[in-house]
Amino acid sequence: MGGMCRNIRTLHNFVPPVTDEEIRAAALQYVRKVSGCARPSQANGPTFERAVAEVAGGTRALLDALVTSGPPKTREEQAAKGRERWLRRAARMQARPGPAGGP
Repeated sequence: MGGMCRNIRTLHNFVPPVTDEEIRAAALQYVRKVSGCARPSQANGPTFERAVAEVAGGTRALLDALVTSGPPKTREEQAAKGRERWLRRAARMQARPGPAGGP
């Protein structure tokens, strides 16, 4: 499982459609982020899991109700776009000058 900083991915308009597991993973990431904890205490476990289930249910309802006129996306093309963004970001970071007075 990834860290708390992982981005929540777009789930709408995919072929094949997103799975309940993908929706739950996004809901879990959201609840972790807003609660500030990756693993809740035993006392907060039931509340945490209930929140994940509610966010997942709301997300499924949202995705089922959305309409679009755009062509569906594939996970492969989205992953390729993500790699391109990462490469551009890495190139920008390398092009930046170091801190003043640095080597």
